[in-house]
Amino acid sequence: MKIKSLLAALLMLAAVPALAAARPNIVVEGVQMPAWVEHASGARDALSIGAVLVNKERIYTGPGARALLRLADGSLIKLGENGILALDDLGQSRIKLKDIVTASLDVLSGAFRFTTQALYKFKGERDVKVRVVTITAGVRGTDLWGKADATRDILCLIEGKVTVARENEAFTMDQPMSFYVAPKGQAGQPVAPVPKEQLDKWSAETEIAAGSGAARKGGKWRVYLAEAGNQSDALAIYDQLRNAGYAAEIRPVKVEDATTYRVRISNLASKQEAETLGGKLKGKMGITEPKVSK
Repeated sequence: MKIKSLLAALLMLAAVPALAAARPNIVVEGVQMPAWVEHASGARDALSIGAVLVNKERIYTGPGARALLRLADGSLIKLGENGILALDDLGQSRIKLKDIVTASLDVLSGAFRFTTQALYKFKGERDVKVRVVTITAGVRGTDLWGKADATRDILCLIEGKVTVARENEAFTMDQPMSFYVAPKGQAGQPVAPVPKEQLDKWSAETEIAAGSGAARKGGKWRVYLAEAGNQSDALAIYDQLRNAGYAAEIRPVKVEDATTYRVRISNLASKQEAETLGGKLKGKMGITEPKVSK
């Protein structure tokens, strides 16, 4: 009887596989370079498509840059230029046959957007906390924009509902197209409606614009930036690019009896994206004539 019960329990577990087995906690899906990931050790590397991020890591974006990340439940996280995003409490669990996705997203600088995705059939629960320096928001299925700069912290509710806490203040935002501003060192301003024109400007700060030279998941195009006859010369250019926030790769290619080493950036969504990125890097770090191809 015990053996039958054990087999039945194992069959039930097999029939309802945990979400954790299917998707990483958070993965990189788009990068408008330069951008970096800083590991818990303090080491920093270029942010690359497909990278799986873990707790205690930080994402940095440079001038004109953007980053697009996806949580296990399908929610999208967007970070604008000159941004810093700290990751913690990333996890997935199953309680009473229900998937639970958790995350703490700490926006230390720059513009940020969190959007749940209806296309992902996630039937569990999410426990996501977003902090924009002095403002903490508990998110449960919503579309939220925020920004931290030298003078104020902003939280804008586009759709859904959030609980908000700041120092001695605590309240709920449940009116779409409303925003809350917390000036540095001062009391927060009353929640107010946000004009569509203002929201459009804010949204553009976190979107990857077409033709900006961005890499995306599934991108088929590449830009070849340099070619060297030996590995050490290729590595020198590769290291410069990675340190500067560009996700370079080295590809050894056999040419007759010799091997040449090509430095490239992959995952570009179109020929135009590849040409734009090559144009940005031309004349820098030893790059003379970038070439694009599929």
